[in-house]
Amino acid sequence: MSYEIFTDSTANLPNQIIERFKLNVIPVPVIVNGEITYSYEKDGKNDLKVFYDRLRKKESISTSCINEEAFAEAFEKTLEKGSDILYVAFSSALSVTCANGKAVAQRLAEKYPERKIFVVDSLGASMGEGLMVYHACTLKENGKSIEEVRDWLEKNKLRLAHWFTVEDLYWLFKGGRVKSTSYLLASILNIKPVMHCDDEGRLTATGKVLGRKKSIAAMVDKMAETVENPEEQVVFIGHGDCIEDAEFLKNKISEKMKVKEFVTHYIDPVIGAHSGPGTLALFFLGKNR
Repeated sequence: MSYEIFTDSTANLPNQIIERFKLNVIPVPVIVNGEITYSYEKDGKNDLKVFYDRLRKKESISTSCINEEAFAEAFEKTLEKGSDILYVAFSSALSVTCANGKAVAQRLAEKYPERKIFVVDSLGASMGEGLMVYHACTLKENGKSIEEVRDWLEKNKLRLAHWFTVEDLYWLFKGGRVKSTSYLLASILNIKPVMHCDDEGRLTATGKVLGRKKSIAAMVDKMAETVENPEEQVVFIGHGDCIEDAEFLKNKISEKMKVKEFVTHYIDPVIGAHSGPGTLALFFLGKNR
Protein backbone atom coordinates (compact mmCIF):
# COMPACT_ATOMS: atom_id res chain seq x y z
CA MET A 1 0.00 0.00 0.00
CA SER A 2 1.48 3.36 -1.00
CA TYR A 3 1.79 6.19 1.49
CA GLU A 4 3.16 9.71 1.60
CA ILE A 5 4.95 11.50 4.42
CA PHE A 6 3.83 14.98 5.43
CA THR A 7 5.36 17.52 7.77
CA ASP A 8 5.11 21.24 8.42
CA SER A 9 7.70 23.86 7.54
CA THR A 10 8.92 24.14 11.14
CA ALA A 11 10.87 20.94 10.40
CA ASN A 12 13.47 23.21 8.72
CA LEU A 13 14.53 20.65 6.15
CA PRO A 14 16.84 21.70 3.29
CA ASN A 15 15.34 21.59 -0.19
CA GLN A 16 17.61 18.75 -1.28
CA ILE A 17 16.14 16.48 1.41
CA ILE A 18 12.58 17.57 0.60
CA GLU A 19 13.14 16.86 -3.08
CA ARG A 20 15.02 13.59 -2.54
CA PHE A 21 12.18 12.06 -0.54
CA LYS A 22 9.32 13.87 -2.34
CA LEU A 23 8.14 15.21 0.99
CA ASN A 24 4.86 17.05 1.43
CA VAL A 25 5.64 20.22 3.40
CA ILE A 26 2.72 22.33 4.64
CA PRO A 27 3.88 25.93 5.20
CA VAL A 28 3.28 27.81 8.45
CA PRO A 29 2.12 31.45 8.08
CA VAL A 30 4.48 34.24 9.14
CA ILE A 31 3.23 37.82 9.43
CA VAL A 32 5.84 40.42 8.46
CA ASN A 33 4.82 44.06 8.95
CA GLY A 34 1.17 43.02 8.71
CA GLU A 35 1.60 41.00 5.51
CA ILE A 36 1.05 37.23 5.53
CA THR A 37 3.93 35.25 4.04
CA TYR A 38 4.88 31.60 4.39
CA SER A 39 7.92 30.02 6.02
CA TYR A 40 8.35 27.57 3.15
CA GLU A 41 7.84 28.03 -0.56
CA LYS A 42 8.25 25.12 -2.94
CA ASP A 43 10.10 27.24 -5.47
CA GLY A 44 12.63 28.23 -2.81
CA LYS A 45 12.11 31.98 -3.10
CA ASN A 46 12.56 32.61 0.61
CA ASP A 47 15.81 34.43 1.36
CA LEU A 48 16.48 33.55 4.97
CA LYS A 49 19.43 35.90 5.30
CA VAL A 50 17.10 38.77 4.39
CA PHE A 51 14.61 37.49 6.97
CA TYR A 52 17.21 37.58 9.75
CA ASP A 53 18.32 41.05 8.68
CA ARG A 54 14.71 42.17 9.10
CA LEU A 55 14.67 40.64 12.56
CA ARG A 56 17.82 42.55 13.46
CA LYS A 57 16.07 45.76 12.40
CA LYS A 58 13.28 44.87 14.87
CA GLU A 59 10.63 44.80 12.16
CA SER A 60 7.21 43.52 13.21
CA ILE A 61 7.28 39.74 12.74
CA SER A 62 4.90 37.21 14.26
CA THR A 63 3.80 33.66 13.53
CA SER A 64 0.55 31.75 13.25
CA CYS A 65 -0.41 28.09 12.89
CA ILE A 66 -1.57 25.86 10.05
CA ASN A 67 -5.37 26.01 10.06
CA GLU A 68 -7.71 23.11 9.41
CA GLU A 69 -8.54 24.30 5.90
CA ALA A 70 -4.89 24.13 4.85
CA PHE A 71 -4.55 20.62 6.27
CA ALA A 72 -7.73 19.43 4.55
CA GLU A 73 -6.61 20.79 1.18
CA ALA A 74 -3.17 19.18 1.46
CA PHE A 75 -4.34 15.82 2.80
CA GLU A 76 -7.22 15.32 0.38
CA LYS A 77 -4.98 15.61 -2.67
CA THR A 78 -3.09 12.55 -1.47
CA LEU A 79 -6.12 10.61 -0.27
CA GLU A 80 -7.88 11.13 -3.60
CA LYS A 81 -4.89 9.50 -5.32
CA GLY A 82 -5.40 6.39 -3.20
CA SER A 83 -2.38 6.88 -0.94
CA ASP A 84 -2.20 6.77 2.86
CA ILE A 85 -0.76 9.58 5.00
CA LEU A 86 1.82 9.79 7.78
CA TYR A 87 2.05 13.32 9.18
CA VAL A 88 4.92 14.21 11.54
CA ALA A 89 3.84 17.32 13.44
CA PHE A 90 5.40 20.28 15.24
CA SER A 91 5.29 19.83 19.04
CA SER A 92 1.77 20.05 20.47
CA ALA A 93 3.27 21.89 23.47
CA LEU A 94 4.37 24.78 21.25
CA SER A 95 1.51 25.20 18.77
CA VAL A 96 -2.05 24.14 17.97
CA THR A 97 -0.82 23.03 14.54
CA CYS A 98 -0.65 19.38 15.64
CA ALA A 99 -4.16 19.52 17.12
CA ASN A 100 -5.52 21.01 13.90
CA GLY A 101 -3.85 18.26 11.88
CA LYS A 102 -5.33 15.58 14.14
CA ALA A 103 -8.82 17.08 13.90
CA VAL A 104 -8.68 17.05 10.10
CA ALA A 105 -7.24 13.53 10.04
CA GLN A 106 -10.16 12.28 12.14
CA ARG A 107 -12.73 13.87 9.84
CA LEU A 108 -11.06 12.61 6.68
CA ALA A 109 -10.78 9.10 8.13
CA GLU A 110 -14.58 9.00 8.10
CA LYS A 111 -14.73 10.33 4.53
CA TYR A 112 -12.03 7.92 3.30
CA PRO A 113 -12.53 4.81 5.48
CA GLU A 114 -10.31 2.72 3.21
CA ARG A 115 -7.32 5.00 3.79
CA LYS A 116 -4.89 5.17 6.73
CA ILE A 117 -4.07 8.58 8.21
CA PHE A 118 -1.56 8.65 11.07
CA VAL A 119 -0.43 11.75 12.96
CA VAL A 120 2.75 11.60 15.05
CA ASP A 121 3.28 14.43 17.54
CA SER A 122 7.05 14.90 17.31
CA LEU A 123 7.16 16.73 20.66
CA GLY A 124 9.98 18.47 18.84
CA ALA A 125 10.77 21.58 16.88
CA SER A 126 12.97 22.94 14.15
CA MET A 127 15.48 20.48 12.74
CA GLY A 128 14.72 18.12 15.63
CA GLU A 129 11.32 17.59 14.10
CA GLY A 130 13.12 17.54 10.77
CA LEU A 131 15.49 14.79 11.88
CA MET A 132 12.48 12.67 12.85
CA VAL A 133 11.07 13.24 9.37
CA TYR A 134 14.44 12.34 7.85
CA HIS A 135 14.47 9.02 9.73
CA ALA A 136 10.87 8.36 8.68
CA CYS A 137 11.81 8.93 5.05
CA THR A 138 14.86 6.67 5.17
CA LEU A 139 12.79 3.91 6.77
CA LYS A 140 10.19 4.27 4.03
CA GLU A 141 12.97 4.25 1.42
CA ASN A 142 14.16 0.95 2.91
CA GLY A 143 10.75 -0.63 2.44
CA LYS A 144 9.16 -0.18 5.87
CA SER A 145 5.36 -0.01 6.03
CA ILE A 146 3.49 3.05 7.26
CA GLU A 147 2.74 1.25 10.55
CA GLU A 148 6.39 0.28 11.02
CA VAL A 149 7.54 3.86 10.44
CA ARG A 150 4.89 5.27 12.78
CA ASP A 151 5.83 2.79 15.50
CA TRP A 152 9.55 3.58 15.15
CA LEU A 153 8.83 7.30 15.51
CA GLU A 154 6.68 6.82 18.60
CA LYS A 155 9.29 4.55 20.17
CA ASN A 156 12.28 6.78 19.45
CA LYS A 157 11.04 10.38 19.51
CA LEU A 158 12.09 10.91 23.13
CA ARG A 159 15.63 9.90 22.13
CA LEU A 160 15.84 12.79 19.70
CA ALA A 161 17.90 15.39 21.55
CA HIS A 162 17.37 19.11 20.89
CA TRP A 163 20.05 21.44 22.29
CA PHE A 164 20.31 25.12 21.50
CA THR A 165 21.59 28.47 22.61
CA VAL A 166 20.83 32.04 21.57
CA GLU A 167 23.03 35.06 21.01
CA ASP A 168 20.52 37.56 22.41
CA LEU A 169 17.63 36.85 24.80
CA TYR A 170 15.63 39.77 23.37
CA TRP A 171 13.42 37.58 21.18
CA LEU A 172 12.72 35.03 23.92
CA PHE A 173 11.93 37.94 26.24
CA LYS A 174 9.65 39.52 23.63
CA GLY A 175 7.80 36.21 23.27
CA GLY A 176 7.32 35.91 27.03
CA ARG A 177 9.69 32.96 27.46
CA VAL A 178 12.09 34.78 29.81
CA LYS A 179 11.47 37.41 32.47
CA SER A 180 12.62 41.01 32.09
CA THR A 181 15.08 40.69 34.98
CA SER A 182 16.70 37.63 33.39
CA TYR A 183 16.90 39.38 30.04
CA LEU A 184 18.54 42.50 31.50
CA LEU A 185 21.01 40.54 33.63
CA ALA A 186 21.99 38.31 30.72
CA SER A 187 22.53 41.33 28.48
CA ILE A 188 24.76 43.06 31.01
CA LEU A 189 26.84 40.01 31.98
CA ASN A 190 26.95 38.28 28.55
CA ILE A 191 25.16 35.25 29.98
CA LYS A 192 24.10 32.68 27.39
CA PRO A 193 21.41 30.09 28.11
CA VAL A 194 21.76 26.42 27.23
CA MET A 195 18.28 25.11 26.41
CA HIS A 196 16.61 21.96 25.16
CA CYS A 197 13.26 20.49 24.20
CA ASP A 198 12.02 18.31 27.07
CA ASP A 199 9.98 15.10 27.04
CA GLU A 200 6.75 17.08 26.95
CA GLY A 201 7.86 19.03 23.91
CA ARG A 202 8.50 22.30 25.75
CA LEU A 203 11.54 24.54 25.44
CA THR A 204 13.33 24.72 28.79
CA ALA A 205 16.60 26.17 30.06
CA THR A 206 19.01 23.69 31.62
CA GLY A 207 21.90 26.02 32.37
CA LYS A 208 23.60 29.37 31.88
CA VAL A 209 27.20 30.10 30.96
CA LEU A 210 29.32 33.16 30.34
CA GLY A 211 29.95 33.80 26.66
CA ARG A 212 29.14 32.27 23.32
CA LYS A 213 32.01 29.78 23.10
CA LYS A 214 31.17 28.31 26.49
CA SER A 215 27.54 27.85 25.45
CA ILE A 216 28.69 25.98 22.34
CA ALA A 217 31.08 23.88 24.43
CA ALA A 218 28.20 23.01 26.76
CA MET A 219 26.17 21.73 23.80
CA VAL A 220 29.08 19.55 22.69
CA ASP A 221 29.40 18.18 26.22
CA LYS A 222 25.68 17.36 26.32
CA MET A 223 26.04 15.44 23.08
CA ALA A 224 29.09 13.55 24.34
CA GLU A 225 27.14 12.50 27.45
CA THR A 226 24.09 11.06 25.70
CA VAL A 227 24.74 10.34 21.99
CA GLU A 228 24.61 6.74 20.82
CA ASN A 229 26.73 5.44 17.94
CA PRO A 230 27.52 8.85 16.42
CA GLU A 231 29.61 7.18 13.72
CA GLU A 232 26.34 5.81 12.32
CA GLN A 233 24.33 9.00 12.67
CA VAL A 234 23.31 11.95 10.56
CA VAL A 235 23.51 14.96 12.91
CA PHE A 236 21.57 18.16 12.18
CA ILE A 237 22.80 21.66 13.03
CA GLY A 238 20.50 24.66 12.67
CA HIS A 239 21.56 28.30 12.76
CA GLY A 240 19.94 31.72 12.74
CA ASP A 241 22.24 33.35 10.19
CA CYS A 242 25.43 32.45 12.07
CA ILE A 243 27.09 29.93 9.77
CA GLU A 244 30.54 30.54 11.29
CA ASP A 245 29.26 29.43 14.70
CA ALA A 246 27.59 26.40 13.10
CA GLU A 247 30.93 25.42 11.56
CA PHE A 248 32.67 25.99 14.89
CA LEU A 249 30.14 23.70 16.60
CA LYS A 250 30.60 21.04 13.93
CA ASN A 251 34.39 21.18 14.29
CA LYS A 252 34.22 20.92 18.08
CA ILE A 253 32.00 17.85 17.82
CA SER A 254 34.37 16.29 15.29
CA GLU A 255 37.27 16.79 17.70
CA LYS A 256 35.46 14.64 20.27
CA MET A 257 33.83 11.96 18.15
CA LYS A 258 33.36 10.63 14.66
CA VAL A 259 30.01 11.49 13.06
CA LYS A 260 28.75 9.83 9.88
CA GLU A 261 27.36 13.05 8.38
CA PHE A 262 26.38 16.60 9.32
CA VAL A 263 23.50 18.54 7.77
CA THR A 264 23.66 22.28 8.42
CA HIS A 265 20.81 24.61 7.52
CA TYR A 266 19.12 27.90 8.40
CA ILE A 267 16.51 27.85 11.15
CA ASP A 268 13.21 28.71 9.49
CA PRO A 269 11.24 31.96 10.09
CA VAL A 270 8.68 30.40 12.44
CA ILE A 271 11.32 29.31 14.96
CA GLY A 272 13.68 32.18 14.13
CA ALA A 273 11.03 34.80 14.88
CA HIS A 274 10.94 33.54 18.48
CA SER A 275 14.63 32.75 19.04
CA GLY A 276 16.27 35.48 16.95
CA PRO A 277 19.44 35.87 14.91
CA GLY A 278 22.40 33.98 16.31
CA THR A 279 20.38 30.99 17.45
CA LEU A 280 22.43 27.81 17.24
CA ALA A 281 20.87 24.35 17.58
CA LEU A 282 22.07 20.74 17.64
CA PHE A 283 20.01 17.59 17.01
CA PHE A 284 20.94 13.91 17.30
CA LEU A 285 19.72 10.55 18.62
CA GLY A 286 20.79 9.80 22.17
CA LYS A 287 19.93 7.72 25.22
CA ASN A 288 17.37 10.38 26.05
CA ARG A 289 16.65 14.01 25.30
